[in-house]
Amino acid sequence: MSNSIGAAFRALHKPGDPFILANAWDIGSARMLAALGAQAIATSSAAHAFTLGRPDGGHVSRDEALAHAQDLVAAVQLPVSGDFESGFGDDPDTCAETVRLSAEIGLAGICIEDTDFATGSHYEFGLAVERIRAAAAAARALPHDFVFVARADGVMTGTYDMAEAIRRIRAFDAAGADGLYVPLPPDMDALRSIVAATDKPVNALAAGPFARISRAEYSSAGIARISLGSALARVTHRAIHDAGRAMFEHGDFTPLTQALSGKTVDAMLAG
Repeated sequence: MSNSIGAAFRALHKPGDPFILANAWDIGSARMLAALGAQAIATSSAAHAFTLGRPDGGHVSRDEALAHAQDLVAAVQLPVSGDFESGFGDDPDTCAETVRLSAEIGLAGICIEDTDFATGSHYEFGLAVERIRAAAAAARALPHDFVFVARADGVMTGTYDMAEAIRRIRAFDAAGADGLYVPLPPDMDALRSIVAATDKPVNALAAGPFARISRAEYSSAGIARISLGSALARVTHRAIHDAGRAMFEHGDFTPLTQALSGKTVDAMLAG
């Protein structure tokens, strides 16, 4: 990865002027999102797992995730960030190695969360902070710019409350993370409290009830980045689900009339 890609990605993170980090799940979706105006692309751990016929949550290896991310890096002339779950290991050294390997394949940044998939809960506070500290130190030791974002996922997964999430992102900030992310807090007031807890850029997830929030509202809350997670991929799964039920249960093919033309798709994929 050239330093210009990492620096360009960092420059997009402007609190109060959020860009959309468009999560893709294959080369085609990445190229379509780029053609539609995305400024940066990200992987989605859940959406990638879906393409492999697996559920979300620790069912993809680091080698598989890196190979997938490398495909997206090669597919578009945009910064690409990796959604790398818990860093593919419990210990801080593994998180640091994930950062180094991510940089080697050309990623402009990654995020690592505090979910412990082995227990279905979260890493205890001290270990969670040390994992972020090690990953942040590895990012700073790189010869080029690299944006490392730390995620506190316990609110979304139901394993801790907002007070603990705020405690964690403050500690992740102090440990050297470039940005902070608490997916799906209870409401916009909670999201504003996350922004107020740090001077670093904050990522918001436009999924579930937060998909009803406009970019202007995210901007007024001080958000710097809006990611999609697996939501856009699940929109395509909704189309498959609804068309499939119509066809197989009722012999109704009319949902297929909503398809984009082949020429439109071809033009987007051609770049």
